[in-house]
Amino acid sequence: MINISPEAAQKLASLKKDEGKDDSAFLRVEVKKGGCSGLSYKMDFDNASRDGDKTFESHGQKVVVDPQSMLYILGMTLEYSGGLNGKGFVFNNPNASKNCGCGSSFNV
Repeated sequence: MINISPEAAQKLASLKKDEGKDDSAFLRVEVKKGGCSGLSYKMDFDNASRDGDKTFESHGQKVVVDPQSMLYILGMTLEYSGGLNGKGFVFNNPNASKNCGCGSSFNV
């Protein structure tokens, strides 16, 4: 399961609207090699599912993950922290044994 916090769901809805995405658009989260800790997160809006994709819905927002990325992020919660000291989107990944300081890469 992949979870989206209420704050992250609200921000995703706002971003979709700002970018002119329709209701069929969903958030695709992928894990790629790279970053200072070995693996990095990639997020983008998408409209087309791929073979093997897993779809989760939380607080009215859909998130889609490919099978390879699922191995690294199963159980993750996507959160959003705004304000003056906010970090933006934050990946709370229980599978990560090490995170970089900026929170955009990790290792297992």
